[in-house]
Amino acid sequence: MTHLRYALAGAGARAQMYVDAITTTYGDRASLVAILEPNPVRAQYHADRVAAAGMPAPLIYSPDRLEEMIAAEQVDRVIVCARDDLHAELIVRSLDAGADVVVEKPLTIDAESAAAIEEAIDRTGRHVVITFNYRYSPRNSALRRILQEGTIGEITSIDFSWMLDTKHGADYFRRWHREKEHSGGLLVHKSSHHFDLVNWWLRSVPSRVYASGGLRFYGAENAAARGIGERAPRGTHDGAGAFELDLRGDANLKALYLDAEEHDGYLRDRDVFGEGITIEDNLALVVDYASGATLSYSLNAHAPWEGYRVAVNGTKGRAELEVVERGAVLADEGLHPVLDPSAVDAGSSGSLRPEGERLLVQRHWETATEVEIENLAGGHGGGDRLLLADVFEGPGDDPLQRPADWRDGVRSIAVGIAGNRSLASGMPVRIADLGIRFLAEAPQTVSA
Repeated sequence: MTHLRYALAGAGARAQMYVDAITTTYGDRASLVAILEPNPVRAQYHADRVAAAGMPAPLIYSPDRLEEMIAAEQVDRVIVCARDDLHAELIVRSLDAGADVVVEKPLTIDAESAAAIEEAIDRTGRHVVITFNYRYSPRNSALRRILQEGTIGEITSIDFSWMLDTKHGADYFRRWHREKEHSGGLLVHKSSHHFDLVNWWLRSVPSRVYASGGLRFYGAENAAARGIGERAPRGTHDGAGAFELDLRGDANLKALYLDAEEHDGYLRDRDVFGEGITIEDNLALVVDYASGATLSYSLNAHAPWEGYRVAVNGTKGRAELEVVERGAVLADEGLHPVLDPSAVDAGSSGSLRPEGERLLVQRHWETATEVEIENLAGGHGGGDRLLLADVFEGPGDDPLQRPADWRDGVRSIAVGIAGNRSLASGMPVRIADLGIRFLAEAPQTVSA
């Protein structure tokens, strides 16, 4: 069994999944030997958790010492969990320094940095794995299997609507995600998950994108138009309202952010109706695919419930997946950000919208049938566990082709990047015109 030495680049909340995996299930084949993080409090938080698990505490390095860290600690793989706009630099520097990379989605936020990653991979011959955990969720895998088996024939179109509620969706407007220069907007940061699912379901590549949308609910101008009065600039204060986040109410968030903010000034709990928000909260896209199929996609970030609906039309019928992750957000629940809504017990939901999922298939001239979805223990219906197994043990023979590499990461963000360009110009944008060589030379279909 090969034992690999890992470094963590970025020590925010998302890093916890990897720290937990290395200190428990995969401790026999992985060691976390270093943490690259500018904020000493956040870095020490995760280092202490490793030590508490009985393992040697990883050494802490500042970002300017990445190459030194890889050499001194003999790092085999760097796990990138940093802010989205920092991904590309960390990936390229890690590859050039001799380490492979595991990166959280999105791969990066714009075409120029995606091209730089492509060049670094060509130059070094090293590997980049991107962690698309939605592929591993049993409901999404079940839909892939139905489509792959040809049950509804050749796919002609997909209608995909995603609802982020006022608990989860609002959280993107409190933190650095609210600034498009750092996140690429929800079309890149959040929707790259969704676009990857469609690319994977279709086994095809996007060719043209037209987008429409804007900031229509959050932000200072919208608040003023609706008569919302003056508010505190952040949520951590007495008398926090329904849309505010009090970091004092969550021990992990307090340790990672409130207790750490004096070192870098980063505020995790900004007002969702404040100034300076440059991302959209309502989005709609039409995406053409090389296979001939068309995607109609929408995202709303202030819905009263959380979940998504997918309808796939084919030459032999139709498949419909509906998921309700949380049926309602009630004002007296107390708000905190939700990193994995599927793992939350939403006992407050109304009976008219119960949490759950249903996959229906209806072929022409037949009645609808329901496809059983078998969930496992853990986040995303057990999908996170399957993903981590592929990351730390290496992918096996998967007929659904769930493991993803940098090419899948490029294909997913390409839709969001083109969508952002379309929002700016008001015109459709061809994927081949983004300036990424791989996309311009992309095959008509991806691996089956």
